[in-house]
Amino acid sequence: MKMSLVIEGLRSDVAAVGELGDETVAEVADRIAAIVARSAPSRILDLLTEMAAEVSAELPEGRVEIRLVGDDVEFAYIHQHTHAHAPEPEAEPSARITLRLSEHLKSRVEERAGAEGLSVNSWILRTLERGTSASSASGGSSGRGGSRLRGYGTS
Repeated sequence: MKMSLVIEGLRSDVAAVGELGDETVAEVADRIAAIVARSAPSRILDLLTEMAAEVSAELPEGRVEIRLVGDDVEFAYIHQHTHAHAPEPEAEPSARITLRLSEHLKSRVEERAGAEGLSVNSWILRTLERGTSASSASGGSSGRGGSRLRGYGTS
């Protein structure tokens, strides 16, 4: 999917609204379109990242990643191999980490944990275990040689 096509479509939609009024309405619509064009890419990537995380949480042996190369955005399925032997259960958690989160991220974590019927602590532990077992099983790279940056950015 080309991000620029989506952004241009939004910009065009706002411009069409501006054509419904006089010169002042058209000028305001142009300003709104410029703001939308600047903020929409990061908001779209946030949405796609959340969707990929939700789908990944339901996959027993893999995860979905968002890949952004230039203007192209795509989903990729990453299969995680299961080990022949069951992993040894972790010892009773005793280490502590202080973690500072934005209120928005904290709310999203609480929402996801609640939706899965888990405490926030249990949900975070499970998420960390999945993430660390995936990176240690694959050697921390994508298998194509070299390192790969995962996640999303905003500009």
